[in-house]
Amino acid sequence: MDLIRHLRFFVAVADERHFGKAAAALDMTQPPLSQGLRRLERHLGVELLHRTQQGAVLTPAGVQLLSRARLLVDDADRLVAESHRIARTRGTVNWGAAATVPDRVVTACVTALRGVVGAGGTVSTTVRATVDLVSDVRSGICEVAVVEHPALVDGVVAGPVVKLPRWVVVPSDHRIAESERPTFPMLAGLAFAAPARATNPPAFDAVQDLLRERGLDSPTIVARDDRTLLAAVAAGSSFGLTTAPPSNAPGVTWLRMAPDAVALRVRIIHRPGADAHTDAVDRVLHRERLR
Repeated sequence: MDLIRHLRFFVAVADERHFGKAAAALDMTQPPLSQGLRRLERHLGVELLHRTQQGAVLTPAGVQLLSRARLLVDDADRLVAESHRIARTRGTVNWGAAATVPDRVVTACVTALRGVVGAGGTVSTTVRATVDLVSDVRSGICEVAVVEHPALVDGVVAGPVVKLPRWVVVPSDHRIAESERPTFPMLAGLAFAAPARATNPPAFDAVQDLLRERGLDSPTIVARDDRTLLAAVAAGSSFGLTTAPPSNAPGVTWLRMAPDAVALRVRIIHRPGADAHTDAVDRVLHRERLR
């Protein structure tokens, strides 16, 4: 559990004495705020707030713990501010990309960020699941990241959605590989190889909904990266989606089916104050966007 984030929820509700006002102050909706506070109470083993029709009232335990919670939240903010100051002084930028973002986009972003930090500067890249990157940006570990959309991005600044090309990959000996007009129902009988749902539940569910809307309801298997995905497809039992451009990989055929529908949707997330780095990454994404 992200303890500092959940303590921030507690402090906000304690200050506002109202869940709706606290959610607005945190730039988020009320349901995840309430859920987060319940998780915090379970983690601490005490009830912090009484929920009433008029708003929120601190329990005796909440009164005793509020000052300590406020101190921890303030210290975390100061730590992040200081790390940003040190990074700027040293010409360092820490950024991240979701594991599904194409390699060519990752390297192009690194090149663009090097132009921002200047000679002698350092660009540190983290490739992780979208849910982890959101947490990294929120906590200040990363200044900017490219994540999948849709995703839960409360607590960070999110840019517009950009579509990147993505292909359907199928076994070369499957009948769909030779079809002039391939359709999704023709993939029936193959498993859908994709990253685990836990890496970004909203994006995983969105793809599943798309496939069902197109007449396909396939079982899923986990493919944590393109190498695993292509191996599963070459084995003849699976299909998948990849941003890797067509190649001569044995046993695998690339299809451009419904390119707009299966496009990888990404967006930039960042903390306030990372404008120069965000602009550099944004220019790369728009050069690579689906045409």
